[in-house]
Amino acid sequence: MEKAVEEYLREQVRKTGGLALKLVCPGWTGVPDRLILLPGGRVYFAETKDRGKTPKRRQKYVHERLRELGFTVFVPDSKEAVDLMVGEIT
Repeated sequence: MEKAVEEYLREQVRKTGGLALKLVCPGWTGVPDRLILLPGGRVYFAETKDRGKTPKRRQKYVHERLRELGFTVFVPDSKEAVDLMVGEIT
């Protein structure tokens, strides 16, 4: 299910003219699954989850650090949550 949410997120962001890049940072665990880049230089992060699941402890720590730096981190757990996220950022 998480993979389906992640793929749906990628498709929906693409429809807005943006990119949802897979984020991999060797040596730094807990980073969100996707780096979302939208027209106008807007940057967001998304950690996709199965419905009802929450981020793990390390992921929560990294999300908080990103938020402290002024970034927005979304944690969509369904296609509906992705739709809400995309509606908020577009």
